[in-house]
Amino acid sequence: MRILEAANLKKAFKGPKGQAHPVLNGVSLVLREGEIVALLGRSGSGKSTLLRILAGLIPPDEGEVRYRGHPVRGPVPGVGMVFQSFALFPWLTVFENVELGLEARGVPKAERRRRVQEAIALIGLEGFETAYPKELSGGMRQRVGFARALVTQPDALFLDEAFSALDVLTAETLRNDLLDLWLEGAMPTKAILLVTHNIEEAVYLADRLLVLGSPGRILTEHPVALPHPRDPESEGFRSLVEAVYEVLTQRPEEEAKAERTLAQKLPSASVSAMLGLLETLDRMGGRADLPELAEELALEVDDLFPLLDALELLDFVRLAAGDVELTEHGRALARAEAGRKREIFAEHLLRHIPLAEHIRRSLDLAPGHRLGEERFLEALTLHLTPEEARQVLDTLIEWGRYAELFAYDDQAGVLYRP
Repeated sequence: MRILEAANLKKAFKGPKGQAHPVLNGVSLVLREGEIVALLGRSGSGKSTLLRILAGLIPPDEGEVRYRGHPVRGPVPGVGMVFQSFALFPWLTVFENVELGLEARGVPKAERRRRVQEAIALIGLEGFETAYPKELSGGMRQRVGFARALVTQPDALFLDEAFSALDVLTAETLRNDLLDLWLEGAMPTKAILLVTHNIEEAVYLADRLLVLGSPGRILTEHPVALPHPRDPESEGFRSLVEAVYEVLTQRPEEEAKAERTLAQKLPSASVSAMLGLLETLDRMGGRADLPELAEELALEVDDLFPLLDALELLDFVRLAAGDVELTEHGRALARAEAGRKREIFAEHLLRHIPLAEHIRRSLDLAPGHRLGEERFLEALTLHLTPEEARQVLDTLIEWGRYAELFAYDDQAGVLYRP
């Protein structure tokens, strides 16, 4: 039985000058009764946007979503959502936060009280009905979020990074509790759609994995035939994790073409984290598979891949088939003394990032060797959104300052050559 169907969904957001920035590009999928489906992908691949379109919270530019065979024209009443941020009303008690959705739907008071008590008991919040959010731990607050979503008895439960704001042990406990309720058939919902950047979490919970690439399109689909409870150390589990990492290391053709231009996107990666990764990789023999490296550094996809992308751009590592390997330059950088590290980094920054060379040349020619950042932001926003332009310039400022190519006065917003 199909709960939700999406056909050829496309979505783009407009920049300040009217330019389109694609977020989804022809996504089609089906969510059926009795399954948990996980949406995976790097940051910026459109996972959360897709989730909101499927829930009817924002419309697609093209394509169609159908719920139980009917076109979606607004918020889908059969969908409950749990977000990364707990999004609780601090002036309401646990009971009142859970009750709010039913009250908005006009459910009679007696029926509301019965359903709220059932949801609170189901999710393990009994005894906390009169507590306020500030009195609860992060895990308990997220349980309120689950109770609030489940009290409406939704057909489908959407989880948007629902465990990522919690510490590791709390997330694991809540994940296992949710899975137990699902396997026991105790939940009113008939399907779960999960957005996550945690690959192990997706393999642990889901029946199907959909891996999105950028701009948002489904690259691969992996059925998960492992029985519950799943052992994260088993061969089948690890092979699925590695298969997803392998897909995520593939570089889209259009993304590769967009590189080496003045307005190329730069990953948000700090120099210290990049250097730390290189040194760790050098200690591991210069080569590692990505699940092993992620475990060694205690990093998840959204934290690890920006570092790897930045290092690959600068020719310090090579990514292929789910593995990462130091280049000759990367090994030299990992082993160099502090002063030589800066020199190597500067050489590669100028060689591989056109904007770095452009800024240095512009400062060389400018009166007093000083220029306001607006000049560069304006050039970037011809091709990027204002947020992307700001992030690219901020990243390059950090890299350029470390390399001693230029300095930055953050009070005046001015770049200059010392």
